[in-house]
This record gives sequence, structure tokens and C-alpha cells, in this order.
Amino acid sequence: MFDLLEKAFLAGLGAVSLSRKKTDEFLAEMKEKYQMTEEEGKAFIEKAEKMAREGKERVAEMVDTEVKKVIDRIGLVPREEFDRLQKRIEELEEQLRKG
Repeated sequence: MFDLLEKAFLAGLGAVSLSRKKTDEFLAEMKEKYQMTEEEGKAFIEKAEKMAREGKERVAEMVDTEVKKVIDRIGLVPREEFDRLQKRIEELEEQLRKG
């Protein structure tokens, strides 16, 4: 039953982004409706929050990977490379002025 509630909760809310007040209200409702102990309820909320954090991290990694692919595909250079090349051009221009 605990796993079923967990899946229903996550499916219904997506990523857990409840305010502390909403979390407390939800916990009280879970305790009342499903006769969960406070410890079970807190464990449930903690696990759901952990899953949401991990999901958020995975999405961020996927987005980062896809953005890098697009940048490579359209031929943009990273800022560090641009700065390095610009510095090199400035050094060469300085040598030309002196020489």
C-alpha cells in the first residue's frame, strides 16, 4: 500500500515542490486517510523529495547534454575558446604594431 500511495503521490504532483505548509497539510491528510504513523508519513515525504531532487538533477544533465549537442551542431565555440582566440589576436596585433 505504501508503494502505491507513493506512486500516486508522485504521479499526481509531478516533482515534489510543495511549500512546508502544504507538505504538513498533506502529511496530516495521509495520516488521517491511510492511518499512517507520523514516522511513515515523514519517511514518505523525504523519499518523495529525494526522488524529485534526483529527477531534477537528471533533467538538468539531459538539458546540458542536448544544449552542448546543438552548440556543436551549429558551430558555436565555447566562451573560453573565444576569449583565448581574442587574446591571441590582440597579442599578434601588438606584435605587428611594434614590428
